[in-house]
Amino acid sequence: MATQSDITIKRATIADVPRVAPLFDAYRQFYGKPSDLKGASEFLRSRLFDCESVVYYATDENEHVAGFAQLFPSFSSVSLCRAWILNDLFVHPDFRARGAGHALMERAKQHCVEFGARQLWLQTDLTNDTAQRLYESVGMTRKEILEYTWTP
Repeated sequence: MATQSDITIKRATIADVPRVAPLFDAYRQFYGKPSDLKGASEFLRSRLFDCESVVYYATDENEHVAGFAQLFPSFSSVSLCRAWILNDLFVHPDFRARGAGHALMERAKQHCVEFGARQLWLQTDLTNDTAQRLYESVGMTRKEILEYTWTP
């Protein structure tokens, strides 16, 4: 059983993709997508290779990957500042409520500070109460907005 003190957060490199991709694939399945480990691996590899995202992952004392977070750079025109989008956060069920999610969120916030961002954005399903409690526990503010999506 891992506790927060057993969790280590690392920044992923392309060499870490084989370790993180199975969790990324599980995350996609959580949101109703079919398993596609090859696609998940290629997506992560491309994002990291092209410096289009930053991925942090959590390990326990035995180097088991407990969870990951993926951030994408952005800007706020209204606030005239750099921002980061926490697009993906997933913790393996065996590590939930043991500190991995909290540690990943704190690292994401630290990343924003290190890179001069003044905002961190994320979205979650209205029914994902567990994630909402995590986000609020680390100081995120809930805003009621409408989201529109166009899919060609």
